[in-house]
Amino acid sequence: MKKYLNLSLVYAIAGMAGGVFYREFTKYNGFTGVTALGKVHPHLFLLGMLMFLVIALFAAHNDLTKVKSFRVFLWVYNLGVPLTAVMLLVRGVCQVLGLALTAGASAAISGIAGIGHILTGVGIILLLVSLKKTAAN
Repeated sequence: MKKYLNLSLVYAIAGMAGGVFYREFTKYNGFTGVTALGKVHPHLFLLGMLMFLVIALFAAHNDLTKVKSFRVFLWVYNLGVPLTAVMLLVRGVCQVLGLALTAGASAAISGIAGIGHILTGVGIILLLVSLKKTAAN
């Protein structure tokens, strides 16, 4: 359980840092429009901090670590969420700075963010399968 609370804390700190960066970076650059930077904070808070707080509650009552799909979930999910957040950060910085990206660069950012979203989605399915397996025992 302590491991999941620590993960929750790491995501909370990253989410707060993302929120502060969004506010200060846009203010410093005089940017007032909508940007992908505004999505970094909620992604890290909800998909990171909140998810692992809920997992900690489940772990207190079930031995999730014995379920193989849960161990795979930890790896897949903890690759997907940060990858998504980093690509949102990259896209947002480019938007705020008004960088003209080539079609290839824009597609690469979108593609990598898409991979992060896919990994996150697969991770959520693995978590649900794991919870179902522990409930069956």
